[in-house]
Amino acid sequence: MAKLNELGAGEIIRRVAAGVSTAEAMTRACLDRIAARETAVQAWAHLDPDAAIARAKACDRAAAGPLRGLPVGIKDVMDTADMPTEYGSPIYAGHRPAADAACVAILRAAGAVILGKTVTTEFATTFAGKTRHPLAPGRTPGGSSSGSAAAVADGMVPVALGTQTMGSVIRPAAYCGAVGFKPSFGLINRAGIKAQAESIDTIGLIGRTVEDVAPVAAVLMGAPPGAFDGELLRPPRILLYRGPDWSKVEAPADAALESAAKRLVAAGATVTEQGDVPLLKEALDAHLSIVVFELARSLAYEWGAHRTRLSPVLAGLIRAGLNCSFEKYQAAQKIADAARAWFDAAFDDIDFWLSVSAPGEAPEGTSTGDPVMNRLWSLLHGPLVTLPAGQGPHGMPLGVQLIGRRNEDAALIAAARWAAARL
Repeated sequence: MAKLNELGAGEIIRRVAAGVSTAEAMTRACLDRIAARETAVQAWAHLDPDAAIARAKACDRAAAGPLRGLPVGIKDVMDTADMPTEYGSPIYAGHRPAADAACVAILRAAGAVILGKTVTTEFATTFAGKTRHPLAPGRTPGGSSSGSAAAVADGMVPVALGTQTMGSVIRPAAYCGAVGFKPSFGLINRAGIKAQAESIDTIGLIGRTVEDVAPVAAVLMGAPPGAFDGELLRPPRILLYRGPDWSKVEAPADAALESAAKRLVAAGATVTEQGDVPLLKEALDAHLSIVVFELARSLAYEWGAHRTRLSPVLAGLIRAGLNCSFEKYQAAQKIADAARAWFDAAFDDIDFWLSVSAPGEAPEGTSTGDPVMNRLWSLLHGPLVTLPAGQGPHGMPLGVQLIGRRNEDAALIAAARWAAARL
């Protein structure tokens, strides 16, 4: 029998609703796991066990809620009124926002237990935090949602929130052997989130299965109950895509993609391969211009008042953004718009795209890994799901990602549920 901290989100919600268990029991089980493993994993930026148990008891006293009793981790770029929000930066040590971010407030209202704040990289960029990979401490858990991915993969919490501008949900989830879901751009309200690039930033979720992320995503989007519970009515039509920077993908990841495609074909899917698309290469280049230009404006205060407290890595990104002309930024946005229009039309004959989630296994050292396999999809604004797809030569997880049509997130979740059962 699974331990309480190992239960999925759906099972926890059902048990608490039926009176079989309590939010307090679920929270205590998660806290016990954290107590046993946090020294090694270091997934949490803030954790107050007594306060978490108090929040769980309050949930048990509440009448209802679609997520009642579900422990959730919150990436520490999301404001919380009852605990510090430090954005992964010493500039904000001990910072206490006056209000919850919209996503946090929605989760509380739905009965979820906010367990604590998970580690992020510096302002959700590339300078790594303290978190270590739960399977191999010498390897990165990815970034920037490093704490969320590691905490979920290690059984500390069933689901956690992240954000993605480049590859900050999909890549760490894949590195840690979890399921990551980045919804369509704008479907989850971003009020109270420390912005990086406002035209791309998206709130996402990390869980151990598709069933972990689906009910939480539905609540955060304001969708009706069961909106993401659908099943595919027929085997899907899949477009396999390697992309313009495939030379950076390692052989084991390529082999995992081929294996996944063969398994899906054996289950009845049709898989065709998309060749080079020059517009998508242009879009990949445009993404960096958009991100650095908007990042430099998002962090204008920190650059002006606390420049010496920024990492050299982040300072370099801000300088690149300040050196990016407004004309170049506008041109990049026009390319992005054209690519999104092309991308939308591409779904007339297929159901989803298939690619790798990262170039390979989680690398050794402090680098959070290369988001090159994620950046294009983030720019295109569609929903993404990464699924575990075997192991690499060092025994570390590999993942494949499914890419859906913009604002058809329920269809992608259904496809991910179908694919996961066959992978």
